[in-house]
Amino acid sequence: MTCCATRAAGRLFLILGLVLTLPIAAAAQEGMARLSVLPGWRSDQGTHIAALRVTLAPGWKTYWRAPGDAGIPPEIDLRGARNLSGAAPAWPTPVVFWQNGMRSIGYKDELILPLRVRPRSPGEDIVLAGRITMGICEDICVPVSKSFDATLPAAQTNPDPRIIRALENRPLPADRAGVRDVHCTITPTPQGIEIAAAITMPPAGGTETVVLETDDPQIWVAEPDSARNGEVLRARTELVHVHGDAFAINRAGLRLTVLGADHAVDIKGCPAP
Repeated sequence: MTCCATRAAGRLFLILGLVLTLPIAAAAQEGMARLSVLPGWRSDQGTHIAALRVTLAPGWKTYWRAPGDAGIPPEIDLRGARNLSGAAPAWPTPVVFWQNGMRSIGYKDELILPLRVRPRSPGEDIVLAGRITMGICEDICVPVSKSFDATLPAAQTNPDPRIIRALENRPLPADRAGVRDVHCTITPTPQGIEIAAAITMPPAGGTETVVLETDDPQIWVAEPDSARNGEVLRARTELVHVHGDAFAINRAGLRLTVLGADHAVDIKGCPAP
């Protein structure tokens, strides 16, 4: 069995485990994870800055948008919202942890997830209503689905310091982190595509973890192997289509995140050498 097949089987095991724990999900929703909406404030540009706050019981964790082989990303459904033309999450920097021998990426204790919400009718209140579905894990993993319904007042203009801290905790853009060069070499493999990335940047501190994402949800990305040699951080991973189909890579849609002990770095796009 190849490395990617092994990792895929491990993730399948985790998903099956989530399904098998459905009978205890109700208890988890009550005691292991609590959800609230921080109504935030209306900015001078007319965008409303709100947040979903997930409070976890001690020892429990939830996942980032790219959760690694042993996690499930949160999904937010806003179909119940009113006076809403769009919303975009601003993910705080996650942490790396290990689960059943596989790397996961997410949050412990608490997640404050800022949302940049655009009203359909400027100057009027927004009703932020919907549901968030996520996995939470301790020794076992449990699926959690929680609904929310809150008014975001147009007249509220005072920033919430809790949301401000979450926004300030996001990965640094590439230019602010001193990234001088980034390129990716793409090589076909029997199963899919191998990507080798080279990032010229100052160290982010400690053991650096590189996460690669694509703009195609049908492409599965294996956990990258990464190592630093002087000023260059290199990462290598394999991509396969979830249905085994042929696929192409949009280099502009590649996203590399470097997670270090001192800070994280967000790199969008990976051109050819």
